[in-house]
Amino acid sequence: MKIAVIGGTGLIGSQVVANLQAAGHEAVPHALSTGVDVITGAGVDDAVAGADVVVNLTNSPTFDEASPAFFQTSMDNLLTASAKAGVGHFVILSIVGVDQVPDLVYYRAKVLQEDVLRAGTIPFSIVRATQFMEFVDAVLSWTSDENGVRLPHTPIQPIAAADVATAVSDVATAAPLNGIRNIAGPDVYPLDDLGRITLKAKGDPRPVVTDDTAGMFAAIKGNAIIAPADAVIMPTRYTDWLTTT
Repeated sequence: MKIAVIGGTGLIGSQVVANLQAAGHEAVPHALSTGVDVITGAGVDDAVAGADVVVNLTNSPTFDEASPAFFQTSMDNLLTASAKAGVGHFVILSIVGVDQVPDLVYYRAKVLQEDVLRAGTIPFSIVRATQFMEFVDAVLSWTSDENGVRLPHTPIQPIAAADVATAVSDVATAAPLNGIRNIAGPDVYPLDDLGRITLKAKGDPRPVVTDDTAGMFAAIKGNAIIAPADAVIMPTRYTDWLTTT
């Protein structure tokens, strides 16, 4: 099977390519660095030519008001080219609970991406993942200084990037879902507690102060981004992952 992985040099994409190639598929990574620009459309036709499946793992460079335009334009360009090329399956990576967080423009932009895909003519699959373990340090940095870290008590269910890549690879090589597969890590943590666990593991003595107004995740209410009942629970635990990074 020939699979074009758009965004195939990034954190998830590079692992998806490696997984697919190891399984005997012709997986080809495409990115700006390989001459494919999903916004201008440069190189897109060539990237999807002859592909049985397109996996789109590109992401907006910002989380702000520019993100909806990124997803609209990139999806329009990729879907138009894929339809012309006769692609039989189009896969995207989204976020668990993305449609339950209307106060965040980036989440609304990801809902837009999903909607554009559903409105197209190509059979599709949407993989929704919980928050990546690899991004926890960045989340802590948003509301930290030398004296401490402020974090809300928002429940999250972190997942390892390697597990995300495994799930995306599995979906890409199966029949189109024409729907959603939710995936998540095995454990739920309040974000402030996750911060304490992370800092302790890194030998960082700064305290974590619970502040339900701090950072992007303060806009998320209740269990909106926790895995639903139908989710596939992946194996890597955050505390185990911490010991290997």
